[in-house]
Amino acid sequence: MANTYKPGVIPVTPRDASDANLIARDYLDSLQVEMRIMDAVEADTTFELFGKTFTTPIMTPAFSHLHKKGEDGLTQMEEYAKAAHTIGAVNFVGMESNETFSAISAQCPGSIRIIKPFADHDRVFSEIAFAKEQGALAVGMDIDHVFQANGSYDVVDGSQMGPITTEQLAEYVKAAGIPFIAKGVLSVTDAVKCVKAGCAAIMVSHHHGRLPFAVAPVMVLPDIKDAVGDSVKVFVDCSISSGYDAYKAMALGADAVCVGRGILDPLLKEGTEGVIKKMTKMNEELKLMMGFTNTPTLADFDPSVIY
Repeated sequence: MANTYKPGVIPVTPRDASDANLIARDYLDSLQVEMRIMDAVEADTTFELFGKTFTTPIMTPAFSHLHKKGEDGLTQMEEYAKAAHTIGAVNFVGMESNETFSAISAQCPGSIRIIKPFADHDRVFSEIAFAKEQGALAVGMDIDHVFQANGSYDVVDGSQMGPITTEQLAEYVKAAGIPFIAKGVLSVTDAVKCVKAGCAAIMVSHHHGRLPFAVAPVMVLPDIKDAVGDSVKVFVDCSISSGYDAYKAMALGADAVCVGRGILDPLLKEGTEGVIKKMTKMNEELKLMMGFTNTPTLADFDPSVIY
């Protein structure tokens, strides 16, 4: 059945992941911003994370399995890592082998490794340890990648996934010894549990619609921010495709955002340069919005600007 979702109209059943993504897109587009021109100055998008300084709070996504090589001999995973390093952005890496993660880290030292919730806990501990050896700024886990479409535990590339308990997450956090990020948080309930487990950051996300009727991440973001305060860094992704989207998310409580599908097409078409151009433009859009709303630094966002 073709997708029937229209902006402002509740989708008919059956629903699929594309509905969740369209809802997220529609919600972002529904948010309007007032201008506050008086006394405004040129904005500074400098972003501090875990003791390191970046030029932008717009981060790459935790892509996986993009191994086609470009003209420069780099895989697409390495190309977008190189782009992040070039522009001074945080780089995330998804499910990859230790060997591949090492190659990616060579292009962007300090890349953050997001690990799947493998049923084999020893594998999780091993991948955490390897990431630390490679100088990762942080490690994390896709806490939402547990179930497959039939409701059973997922199997990804032949690897069995398993449940995530608060106690097990706390063990991973302790083993890491570097900042740990829980990715796939979409409720105050999970956010509070991740804080309890000792996470340094959470990524508010529905993983590009793993739950067909998932709430738009930016919609639940303010409640999550209210619940966790400044105890952890709060990131958000899903349908963030422009600097204007990034601005709205940050005004509503995010410390930074990840752009996934927004860089995928430029990556596939133009490699490193395509990602550089896209993320540079997004940061310019973010800076423009900050200027028009008298938001001189990332510490000055005010949610009252959003309608």
